Amino acid sequence: MPARTIILLILTSVSSGLVAKGIYQEPEAFIDEVYDGDPPSPEVIWLTRSVKETAKEILGHSPGALRVRFWGRDHRTAWILEEIGKEQPITVGLVVEHDRLKQVKVLVFRESRGWEVRHPFFTDQFKDAGLDTSRELDKNIDGISGATLSVRALNKLARLALYLHRQSAYADDPP
Repeated sequence: MPARTIILLILTSVSSGLVAKGIYQEPEAFIDEVYDGDPPSPEVIWLTRSVKETAKEILGHSPGALRVRFWGRDHRTAWILEEIGKEQPITVGLVVEHDRLKQVKVLVFRESRGWEVRHPFFTDQFKDAGLDTSRELDKNIDGISGATLSVRALNKLARLALYLHRQSAYADDPP
């Protein structure tokens, strides 16, 4: 194989990883969009012992925070959550309405692989998903070859947002 071809292949693979990383939407802009430019004031869910234990079961590790910030109005909540893909956090905006996911959007992606999860062909699968009795999504989410860890991260965040929504006063049947 000619050296020129090898150099071209290396540059192409490196540049595709650089293009994948980035800020796709600022978290504040996501919240504004969700609430049509009139977002409610942020609120918090305190991670009490029982809430933290359930969050740990969902994430597979301790959430590492005392509280989680969210925005709520009527039966809708919006969340900005982060989870590690392979090595770096993925920042995701999630909207829950009437105890079902209405939107999942990758806001910031920092990994070199797995960036395909940011596209609507993947995130649209989460629409109308809820939690079953074992706190798993009640809807099948197809994975993406080569993006397994990013897919797992988004699945965990979807489950966590649905669980935390149920802990809020905006759930259809608040605690």
